[in-house]
Amino acid sequence: MVGHLFPALILLCSFSHYFCTTGTYFAPKKQSWSNQNLSSVPLGLDLRLRRLDLSSNFIRQLHALALPELEQLDLSGNQLDLISEGAFKNVSRLERLNLSRNRLNVHLGSNSKALGSLGRLKSLDISKNGLRDNEAELLLKNKSSLDRLTMSGNSLTRLSYGLFRDSNRLRAITIDDNLISEIAEGTFEPLGQLETLSLAQNNLAHICDFNLHQVKYLNLSQNSVEFFVTREDDKLYSLEILDLSHNKLLYFPIVPKMNQLQYLHLQNNVLGSLTLEAVMVSETNALYAEIIKERTLRRNYLHANWRLMPLVYIDLSFNHFTSFPLETLSLLPFLETLHFGNNCLQSIKWNIRNYNDSGYIRQLFFHSLKHLDLQSNGLAYISPFFLKALTHVETLNLQDNLVQPCAHDENFNSPISEWRINPTSCAKFGQIKTLKHLTLRENGIKILPLNAFRRTSLVSLNLAKNPHMVMHERALEGVQTTLQSLTISETNMSSSRLSLPCMPALTELNISNNNLDQIPSQLGCSPLRLIDVRNNTFKTLNHSLIQTLSVNLTTMFISGNLFNCCDSRWVAVLNETSVTLPDIGETECFTRVRNFMMTEYLKSPLLPCLLHKETQGVHYVQMVTTILFITVLLTGLIVFSREVCCTQRLFCSMTSKT
Repeated sequence: MVGHLFPALILLCSFSHYFCTTGTYFAPKKQSWSNQNLSSVPLGLDLRLRRLDLSSNFIRQLHALALPELEQLDLSGNQLDLISEGAFKNVSRLERLNLSRNRLNVHLGSNSKALGSLGRLKSLDISKNGLRDNEAELLLKNKSSLDRLTMSGNSLTRLSYGLFRDSNRLRAITIDDNLISEIAEGTFEPLGQLETLSLAQNNLAHICDFNLHQVKYLNLSQNSVEFFVTREDDKLYSLEILDLSHNKLLYFPIVPKMNQLQYLHLQNNVLGSLTLEAVMVSETNALYAEIIKERTLRRNYLHANWRLMPLVYIDLSFNHFTSFPLETLSLLPFLETLHFGNNCLQSIKWNIRNYNDSGYIRQLFFHSLKHLDLQSNGLAYISPFFLKALTHVETLNLQDNLVQPCAHDENFNSPISEWRINPTSCAKFGQIKTLKHLTLRENGIKILPLNAFRRTSLVSLNLAKNPHMVMHERALEGVQTTLQSLTISETNMSSSRLSLPCMPALTELNISNNNLDQIPSQLGCSPLRLIDVRNNTFKTLNHSLIQTLSVNLTTMFISGNLFNCCDSRWVAVLNETSVTLPDIGETECFTRVRNFMMTEYLKSPLLPCLLHKETQGVHYVQMVTTILFITVLLTGLIVFSREVCCTQRLFCSMTSKT
């Protein structure tokens, strides 16, 4: 008996040990009462709760909580204005507290004392509580354990020196969407562990002396910042991401000499308003000299610091540049991605200052640049010197410009001095041998000439929305073996004008929104996976070509055409394979009787055409019957006429004899 009980006891002990060690096997670790129209904290909450969500209710007062295991509490979106002093007395393990979208400014004394009792609090969100400067400072007293703080959407106008005095362990601070126009000197310096600082959507006008060596991410977007200056020193700054977008910057920022900056956001400013790059650089340096009170400008601080910057990404889109800042941007030795869209460039000229008057044209290079976006500038001319400088560019976006591609010729190898003597208005893309992805959408291209992209390594090409484009039959020669994606949509192209070579690497083709009634037969050698033929004038598709393509094809868009139901073997091929037709529900085909939705037709594909043939047969029988009836009628009339005539003649002859 004992022998049988012993294994059972061991099993029972093991189960009891499991329940004891897990502790909350049957108890929920998290409970949500969000958006339940609560006016108070529910009674009878499990004492073992670790996370409690009471957000989006109507709780106005918070009294004593008896949840000793609670680590996270969300009270956001209530009408909370009073927290009793002892509310958190029995919540000693609380680490994350969200009190955003409440009214903590009403009973400030009680609320600040309640928060002061949370000795282990690491994350606090007091956004949108109507807090003013002194009120925020009071709520942040005795917060030595605080790691993350969010105070967005309040009414702060000034950050004082004592604001974070009791919170020197802070790593992340977000004070977006306030009214801050002033930051007292030394406000952030004591925060030795601060890595993330966001002051977006405030009223800051100048950053005269940035000296936060510890900060890695700084967001100053959507302020009124006109300039950003760092005094030169030999200290290493940790800054990796700087966001100065949506401001009023007239000058490039002067960043720390010793920095780790990799991402710089300068979009939506007024950079370039000073027109010439040389003027902008000299003005920037003069401003710096004035701030540091240097009587005579001894060096080019802007360029000196940019040479040392490990920047890989810069966004200069939506500014006022009328010329491309060649010299300044070419100084960035590690730059990989440059956004320069939505500026005011009409041309990119090679306005490089020479070292002497010898006539030698100085050539600069962008050795690391891989992705260049020049969208929506009105560009009509791009200097061959500039294209030659793009030694490693793989992606070039020229959408919404006026760029005309040049035909390839052997003058590409001519001395660059000849390019200056004989400038051309078209772009010599063959200069960029590394080019893989090119967008020429919406450029008003008139002629896509012979070998337009030869010597490039194009993988994808977008020629959409060039409604008057005439394509040379050998325009894609030189890249037909590398192209994997081709877009020629919205060009008003007809089948007689579309000539494509055999492209053995092509996997995606978009020829939608044209006037095509045939797919080029040369595509039979392409391993197409996706093809878009929407909104053309197709009545049918080449059955044998579709059968060939279906081996690799996975997706095809076909709606918006005039398909003939009774000439649709190609649909059956696609329907029997694994090809997906996402817009099949919007596709129609027609017979003489009526139009059918393609999905309806596919359920019984023979019936509409049989009806069509039967109708045709009925028409034929009716026509034959009508002809026979008319023939019989005419024959009867002729016979009757003859009989009448003969009778008249007989009567006449008898009368004459009489």
